[in-house]
Amino acid sequence: MKVLITGGAGFIGSHLAEKCLSAGHEVFIIDNLSTGSIDNITHLLSTYKGKIRFLHASADDEKALLPILGKSECIYHLASVVGVKRVLAEPLTTVQEGLNSAALILCKAAQEQIPTLIASTSEVYGRALDYLDSTQSQSLSEDFPLVLRSPQRHRWIYAITKLASEALAIAYHKQRGAPFVVVRFFNTVGPRQSPAYGMVIPNLVRAALQGQPLPVYGSGQQKRSFLHVKDAVEAIYRLLVSPPPPPPWGEIFNLGNPHEISIYDLAEEIRRLTDTPAPIQLIPYEKSYGEGFEDMQRRTPDISKIQSYLGWSPTYTLNDILEEVIAYERKYLQV
Repeated sequence: MKVLITGGAGFIGSHLAEKCLSAGHEVFIIDNLSTGSIDNITHLLSTYKGKIRFLHASADDEKALLPILGKSECIYHLASVVGVKRVLAEPLTTVQEGLNSAALILCKAAQEQIPTLIASTSEVYGRALDYLDSTQSQSLSEDFPLVLRSPQRHRWIYAITKLASEALAIAYHKQRGAPFVVVRFFNTVGPRQSPAYGMVIPNLVRAALQGQPLPVYGSGQQKRSFLHVKDAVEAIYRLLVSPPPPPPWGEIFNLGNPHEISIYDLAEEIRRLTDTPAPIQLIPYEKSYGEGFEDMQRRTPDISKIQSYLGWSPTYTLNDILEEVIAYERKYLQV
């Protein structure tokens, strides 16, 4: 197949490109390199000459996109502003790039009936789990009520933008029968993930390896779950390139790992694995993110839907992930 990946030089996109190329597919990558890096795909460009094409452009650049979109047999729309810090610094870019690229790609893909996967985020659930009592479900299913706050509280701009893209994809499917599917990613991690935009594991690992205090925001008791990027790629590859019957069109799938850990305990585990004497430093949210920043205390996925559909489950443990990221960062930092 001819596979188009927007954001294909990014963290998840580059791993997906690698998976597709190794399986014999042709890959078109479009990426403006605002958060992706050509270093993530240099080995692919040299290894798979004639099977991969890279275009340095934004996913909302219609003139650049349309020639390769017209040749594509499936599309992964992964391009996005990433990281809490960048979203807070560039809210207008977050909204404009997010909505414009989704609108362009979904419109053209619907016209040609090209199977398309829209990458969304667990952020759309907002603070849904923070208001539950002990009798209610403690994980987020795809139809769980969303609890988002006003866009004036800048944390939620990214989530609102992603939710609008979801709605557009579902509307195209319902009204025009477009073969679209939505995936909500939960904290995907692994090699090639940049610490530059506030990504928690590479930030903590890099600090530990450099003997610096490990930054933990708020109380550190907020809990997250982490999915290895290769597990994530395996799932989205099977969803779009070789979906089992019936096809997943018009569906929304959570993609994550249901095993939680507090950020403080995560930092302690990284200290242990790196054997660093560096302390954990608790940093108030407002010091790093400004007044009015809101965080959710828990964000745990219910993955029973995608497990049932694909027979897929995470294969990497948190320890596997941390050891791999530590090895990657040691090599990068040369320590």
